[in-house]
Amino acid sequence: MASSSSTKFVLFPCLFLACLFLFTFSNNLIVAEKSDKVKLNLYYESLCPYCQNFIVHDLGKIFDSDLLKITDLKLVPFGNAHVSNNLTITCQHGEEECKLNALEACGIRTLPDPKLQYKFIQCVEKDTNEWGSCVKKSGREKSINDCYNGDLSKKLIIGYAKQTSSLKPKHEYVPWVTLNGKPLYDNYHNLVAQICKAYKGKALPKLCSSSALFERKVSKLQVSYVDEVINH
Repeated sequence: MASSSSTKFVLFPCLFLACLFLFTFSNNLIVAEKSDKVKLNLYYESLCPYCQNFIVHDLGKIFDSDLLKITDLKLVPFGNAHVSNNLTITCQHGEEECKLNALEACGIRTLPDPKLQYKFIQCVEKDTNEWGSCVKKSGREKSINDCYNGDLSKKLIIGYAKQTSSLKPKHEYVPWVTLNGKPLYDNYHNLVAQICKAYKGKALPKLCSSSALFERKVSKLQVSYVDEVINH
């Protein structure tokens, strides 16, 4: 009997240590998988037609495939706007753009899931005159409206302003796309290929195996420059 009870005493600690090891190991795997993701940041403004086209079409390719599994997407709605010393915000395409930037900032804040964020932003950018219906379709109408009509929306935009102004190198135009902190410049139209190229992990999406993706696509750079004056 003494021998039996002694054996049980030894086994339980061993099982505990084994479970602890597996838990720690699995957590490390999760962290590693997250760190392997390509960090894709889009700095844009809501009424820039080139930003709208990029969001509705190019960015949608991530969500139409398994590419999202390896992509950590961050949307930054500020673009070429300016913040004065008294925290007055001036936008390149006028006051309406400032309003929509704030609305989209609230959507990003309220909808934590990247797919829901993109769905909302894409809806607004498809037809900026119908943004109200996009808020209703989001399923979080009250939360988005409360954010937009309160002080939080301006705080979010000021935060995005700081993120945009701290870019190194400085952004020259919008849409400004960075992968792992490095700007794509004129390669942003070939977004899928650039993400596949930047990914260093092992779980390569099927979409990345297509050789056609890596063919050089030459297209005219369509952007809104930082100091460009827009007539409203």
